Amino acid sequence: MGTETVRTGVFDEATELRREQRGWYFYDWACSVYSTSVLTVFLGPYLTSVADHAADADGYVHPLGIPVRAGSFFAYSVSLSVILAVVLMPLVGSAADRTGRKKQLLGVAAYTGAAATTGMFFLDGDRYLLGGLLLVVANAAQSVALMLYNSYLPQIAPPEERDAISSRGWAFGYASGSLVLIVNLVLYSAHDSFGLSETEAVRVCLAAAGLWWGAFTLVPLRRLRDRGGRAAGATAPGLRQLVATARDMRRRPLTLSFLLAYLIYNDGIQTVISQASVYGSEELGLGQSTLIGAVLMVQVLAVAGALTMGRLARTYGAKRTILGSLVAWTVTLAAGYFLPAGAPVWFFALAAGIGLVLGGSQALSRSLFSHLVPPGKEAEYFAAYEMSDRGMSWLGPLLFGITYQLTGSYRSAIISLVAFFVIGFALLARVPVRQAISEAGNPVPQKI
Repeated sequence: MGTETVRTGVFDEATELRREQRGWYFYDWACSVYSTSVLTVFLGPYLTSVADHAADADGYVHPLGIPVRAGSFFAYSVSLSVILAVVLMPLVGSAADRTGRKKQLLGVAAYTGAAATTGMFFLDGDRYLLGGLLLVVANAAQSVALMLYNSYLPQIAPPEERDAISSRGWAFGYASGSLVLIVNLVLYSAHDSFGLSETEAVRVCLAAAGLWWGAFTLVPLRRLRDRGGRAAGATAPGLRQLVATARDMRRRPLTLSFLLAYLIYNDGIQTVISQASVYGSEELGLGQSTLIGAVLMVQVLAVAGALTMGRLARTYGAKRTILGSLVAWTVTLAAGYFLPAGAPVWFFALAAGIGLVLGGSQALSRSLFSHLVPPGKEAEYFAAYEMSDRGMSWLGPLLFGITYQLTGSYRSAIISLVAFFVIGFALLARVPVRQAISEAGNPVPQKI
């Protein structure tokens, strides 16, 4: 009788854990449409056009009385959102770990971002300030929500399953981004057939992304469970907890070593994503339709790439698979340097190479870091992980811009990014991950 009860309890716990994992995947499904359709494709050009409409004769807008070129307003808004996110993430992360109310905080952040994105439907005429405000709120909220979402990984997945589960989450996100982007491109391209103007079609696409984000966030909020906080009901100020987290991380230098490696190679990844279209249009002379098609190809192939690299990690371990992906990134950039101008087929080949390594390198980095987080401090440490992503993502674009300024060649600028992958490879190769996992107080998987 007692054995039967124990077996039933273990079975019920395993079933509940699988249910949580499936719910967890759906947050990537929910929020990835914001990154793909809103931030990558539609909002930048549209918000810039709204700012242009509001600009004075010299091409300047004046938010809070500050003269800003209309063409720079979108970039400045993104930068402001990053600053806000970097301030909020460690405070929200420490609050989540302290109180154990991670799910509630995830819901607040997700629905704040979804509401701001849906509100972009009202972005028309010369309402550039409204657009900037909504962008800052949505982007910062997405960063905070992703930090909380990522911090669930070590709680819902045993060590030997994290690579596969993290990879499936990324695959869900890329599949969602691809699906919605296809629908949006059909609506945008055939807006006359739907009785919409071009600007109305863009506003519908933006708002639809917010509604999608909000609707599918219901799934993880119903399925994820809160765990008890370290000190439920504690009222320690967030800044004091932030200082304590920084001190705690200094006692784990191997975890910090991984974060440094991740900061560098991920900055290279993010710069390739953001600058590839500039390289395609300015250096290779490719049209907008080709560039949008390449973005879509990256999204689709990233699904297969994330799942494939998740399987490779089972055989070779996450660290070796990430190192292999960094070699692939280097080879891809080297090939991109030699692409002939005016040849879309070779640019699509480059996009295919990026797509196949993109999702897997990000997914396995997340799962590997989850092993280096001390139990009970998941949100705090993932706040540092997201901050290393968001807060330092200016280094790659800066190197890209300086290289172009000095050489006048986008080919030289794109090949300069190889440095991030070479340095990141060298730093990651030096991290003894088994020792780092053990020092964090976690069980060491057989393959890591």
